[in-house]
Amino acid sequence: MTELPHLLLVHGAWHSSGAFRLLRAELGDVACSAVDLPSSGLAPDRLGTLTDDATLVRAAVAGIDGPVVVLGHSYGGAVISEALAGAPNVTRLVYLAAFQLDVGESLFQAAGGAPLPWFDWQEERGFVDARDAREVFYADVDPDLAASATVQLRHQSTASFTQPLSQAAWRSIPSTYIACTQDRAIPYPAQQAMARRATDVLTMETSHSPFLSRPGELAGLLRHVLAG
Repeated sequence: MTELPHLLLVHGAWHSSGAFRLLRAELGDVACSAVDLPSSGLAPDRLGTLTDDATLVRAAVAGIDGPVVVLGHSYGGAVISEALAGAPNVTRLVYLAAFQLDVGESLFQAAGGAPLPWFDWQEERGFVDARDAREVFYADVDPDLAASATVQLRHQSTASFTQPLSQAAWRSIPSTYIACTQDRAIPYPAQQAMARRATDVLTMETSHSPFLSRPGELAGLLRHVLAG
């Protein structure tokens, strides 16, 4: 049996690598790791930028022997696009309900150029928090699990949202977009528009966080992607 590529997981805004705990359990013997992005954290005066996030992801990929598939969730899609152009061992990018942006585009621009109603945008302090997270991120997640996930959310740097991409790795690396049809953070039509940039598209009938609401189903899709 052919060995599957390593899977590297890149979380979205406000989250951490711990968000993927259930998914990693479902992936079983798949070689898998996850990073913690410096733009998300508990200390609002020490948050990183998109560039910092991209630097960390690029280093993580360089430290993995053999082929790698890299998944970015939500904001993490912008990170993997910025980080991985020219990465020789990355065989595919996966955008999970994610921002598949092009050069010159920023997450803030893609969201309409103004803070969304559920953003608690602290311009002078350099961070943004998420309001109504259970409704926006976890609408189909078990209530107890959603409550636990909500209290683990962090601050997110405003710089990570406003910085435009200088590279778009999906232009040279094959990509799969996994669109979530019931998403309340990135509406499905917006995902469909970005997914036109992907090599192929899969869908899940979930809200924004299928790694919590349907980790087994998501793991099955990812095994399919990893198998090529």
